[in-house]
Amino acid sequence: MKRNIQCDNNSCFLCKNCINEWIPAISANKKNFAVKKGQVIFSEGDLVTGIYFVYEGNVKVHKKWGADKELIIRFANKGAIFGHRALGTHATRYPISATALEAGIICYVDMSFFEATLKVNPQFTYKMMLFFADELQEAERKMRNLAHMPVKGRVAQALISLKEQFGTNPEGHINVELTRQDLASYAGATYETVFRVVNELTLEKLINTNGKKISILNYDGLLGLTLDTDL
Repeated sequence: MKRNIQCDNNSCFLCKNCINEWIPAISANKKNFAVKKGQVIFSEGDLVTGIYFVYEGNVKVHKKWGADKELIIRFANKGAIFGHRALGTHATRYPISATALEAGIICYVDMSFFEATLKVNPQFTYKMMLFFADELQEAERKMRNLAHMPVKGRVAQALISLKEQFGTNPEGHINVELTRQDLASYAGATYETVFRVVNELTLEKLINTNGKKISILNYDGLLGLTLDTDL
């Protein structure tokens, strides 16, 4: 259930890139609410209402892939925007779903205010353009990998990407806990295949696992698997 939660008006992609004079407008129009682990924030096909940002926690952005599978498009961590794929002249429904990976706090602004923000803040609009360009390049890379890269390479790339985005905790583990199913959905593979590949990578001393926690022991070795393609 949505409830108003105070935030610092300084942490998310929206606040960091808007002019200072616009911050009071953001504060007046945003809504912050708590989410539980596993809570669906919006589902693919829901009517578009607005744009979301992560204030605390991590969110997976995913899309249906066949009858009973999903493909994780990206992860949104502290400060990140999501729901923006609903932008567009003819967009009326969200083309993806968003689910909380852990308990956290989400910031929401309705679409009319977000569009007004784009018109009033050229710096923010420019940053959004760069963000979309980066997303497009990443989407094209993932599509290419799905078509040409062996599963082992895709799992290695997924682990490298997770480490780059989330960093590591004091114990050296990638600082986000994913189920093997989520890792499979991110790598574009089946659970059974990813389970086997993770065991292989562990035996080859490229990674170490402790439950859901994964540490990269040999970064260059993992990177080499992502380069071992015909591309």
